[in-house]
Amino acid sequence: VQLTEFGGGSVQAGESLTLSCIVSGYTYTRGCLAWFRQVPGKEREGVASFDFGTRTTGYSDSVKGRLTITQDSPKNTAYLQMTSLNPEDTAMYYCATRAGDCYLAASWYNIWGQGTQVTVSS
Repeated sequence: VQLTEFGGGSVQAGESLTLSCIVSGYTYTRGCLAWFRQVPGKEREGVASFDFGTRTTGYSDSVKGRLTITQDSPKNTAYLQMTSLNPEDTAMYYCATRAGDCYLAASWYNIWGQGTQVTVSS
């Protein structure tokens, strides 16, 4: 299984951005795909997850209402739609996957993409 993220960039505060995570080598019927972010010197923070078995989503309190995780099964791609971005959202964003249930804790995941940088200016 390989994950590849796209879509990062530099935006102004208040703008929107959509990240993509292309999954190769696996077709989901169960399992979890999640988005994380990390800034230098801090732990990787889970922000959103999609459970392919229950078709449910989960979000951290820090992003609830602003970030939306979706997936396109035929394209084997997951998306993270981000709105009302602020400088505190600046981070490297990663997608990750696991075979079991969803958790917003990085230690549960062993397959990661390479990351895509998001920078939000005030």
